[in-house]
Amino acid sequence: MSLTSRLTKLCAAVSLAVLVTGCANSPNDPLEGYNRQAFYFNEAMDTVVIKPVAHGYHDLVPDVIQTMISNFFGNIADVWIAFNNFLQGRGDEGFSDVSRIMINTFAGMGGLIDVASDAGLPKHNEDFGQTLGVWGAPPGPYFVIPILGPSTIRDTIAAPADYWLGDPITYLKNSNESLMWGLVALRGISKRAELIDAASVIDDAAIDKYEFIRDAYLQRRQRLVHDKDLGNEQWETVDPKKGGKIEGQTWLPSSDAKPHASPVEVAADTATAVAADTATAQTEAAPADASVQASEMPAADVTPKAEATAAETDSVVEATPEESKPAQASGPASAETAALIN
Repeated sequence: MSLTSRLTKLCAAVSLAVLVTGCANSPNDPLEGYNRQAFYFNEAMDTVVIKPVAHGYHDLVPDVIQTMISNFFGNIADVWIAFNNFLQGRGDEGFSDVSRIMINTFAGMGGLIDVASDAGLPKHNEDFGQTLGVWGAPPGPYFVIPILGPSTIRDTIAAPADYWLGDPITYLKNSNESLMWGLVALRGISKRAELIDAASVIDDAAIDKYEFIRDAYLQRRQRLVHDKDLGNEQWETVDPKKGGKIEGQTWLPSSDAKPHASPVEVAADTATAVAADTATAQTEAAPADASVQASEMPAADVTPKAEATAAETDSVVEATPEESKPAQASGPASAETAALIN
């Protein structure tokens, strides 16, 4: 199938999504009606087909073999990662990726052993969606791709390049199509097996799993595009002129303001609060503003005293949000979540 045909089908799918979408609750998710249905379809496919196979792979295949398989596919992925680093104008990272490929291919038994990481060449995470973002393309609305999972309109448009043009495995189609699909399936099972524990964390932590994954994905994608060149002091809400917080917000670079708590931090805090039965689920599910952050500060940060006046206590609480960290994909569950939504 030609690239033009794929893009035509993609545009048709996006148009259909707009038609079937109902009312949306988040400014970043106007297609929520369609997205939830696609999400539930993906969840069903994962539960019935993918997860059982991944569990079998995880339990039966020795850990050392799983690591070697993961390294092999990671080495293949470095080819497209290097290309995108060059497209983004990051020559140092691009040459580092090329060095990784050479070292792991020849000294790492065809990429089965990650020698380059031990040699001080870290693995990067770049794709064509990030490249479009670096070039200035806005992410557009959140969009769930059937089978493939969370995305945005920009990343969906970039998907054909990532999954076909930039995937060296797909070039086996003309010579050995069966081998190509076998490697694609093995790569998917390997990646899903790596995320078994992370998926359990999200299942336990998220009140609304769809919102949890959506907010974490948007937060992480925004960070991957912008934080390479920006410091922690250079972030603000997507619409600062209106003031206040925006539900389900993403972040854009600025030098004037800091954002509220990240969606991942809010979701992680929500899970902790529900487990401890310290607040109602409805209250904790909403993104926290400055006043909620202040009320959830540990007692050690406020230092209560029996003789303290109400005015002194208020001054400490009001000062707390000023010290809040900028929005980043952090919190107790952020590492696992970042891996799952990647």
